[in-house]
Amino acid sequence: MRARFEKMLREAQISITDAIAKIDGKATFQEDCWTRANGGGGMSRVLKDGAVWEKAGVNLSVVYGSMPQEALQAATERGVDRAKGMAPGERVPFFACGLSCVMHPRNPFCPTMHFNYRYFETDGGVWWFGGGTDITPSYLNEEDMKHFHGTYKEVCDRHDPEFYPKFKAWADRYFIISHRNETRGLGGIFFDDLNDRDPELLFEFAKDAVNSVVPAYGPIIEKHKDDPFTEQQKQWQQMRRGRYVEFNLVYDRGTVFGLKTGGRIESILMSLPETARWEYDHHPEDGSPEAEIMDAFKHPREWV
Repeated sequence: MRARFEKMLREAQISITDAIAKIDGKATFQEDCWTRANGGGGMSRVLKDGAVWEKAGVNLSVVYGSMPQEALQAATERGVDRAKGMAPGERVPFFACGLSCVMHPRNPFCPTMHFNYRYFETDGGVWWFGGGTDITPSYLNEEDMKHFHGTYKEVCDRHDPEFYPKFKAWADRYFIISHRNETRGLGGIFFDDLNDRDPELLFEFAKDAVNSVVPAYGPIIEKHKDDPFTEQQKQWQQMRRGRYVEFNLVYDRGTVFGLKTGGRIESILMSLPETARWEYDHHPEDGSPEAEIMDAFKHPREWV
């Protein structure tokens, strides 16, 4: 499973970055190979200063070694004890393979998109899959959300009709900025600690999901990449990026895991936008498009 999952993610990394570079039409992804002193390494592909995307990164990591039990806890769903039976302070031998991505477009009407698909093993024989794809617009377009969520509902339904409602609700719970009482974006699917059936079935689900990133996201970008926008709308996008930064640095499970296991900082922080904005005590005007999407951030909706 280790080698097959790594191969599948590498192929997905190449196909996704090729498709995104084609949509951008200006910039290309630069590839950066790196090694981890404690075991493993990875390959990062990053696009900067594009016509459509200010920054887009797709990072493959394959790491192994041992980690403190608190790092394992940070990498799993709260309340799941993957180190059960180990002595206090004993390090956990592990293997982890994942493909993670964040894309930050220039146009405020083009949403940011994130995905992560991963496979974990410990030497004690415990294994699980995790991941998901989610979307973070600055302005609400219900047709776009129906397309994005509809694509992932179709993916889920091909494998288990219970997956989409379960994983959509999980995304709404996971991507909450608790100190703001709002979600980071408008969700998608999210799952973790998934090992309740044959690993071959879960492998095929993860493969289907990661290979549906471009069909779910690409048409939305093509539709809006040339939309006109004002400086005020750009500033609102920058403020929503500030919220993105807050979530990633405070709550994101992958960020916490990477920092606790001595991961590569450039890869861990690849998800952050190049620029963001914070305004003191900002509140959007009642009835404005900004207020409309804030309501969706405060009250998660069903899109399909």
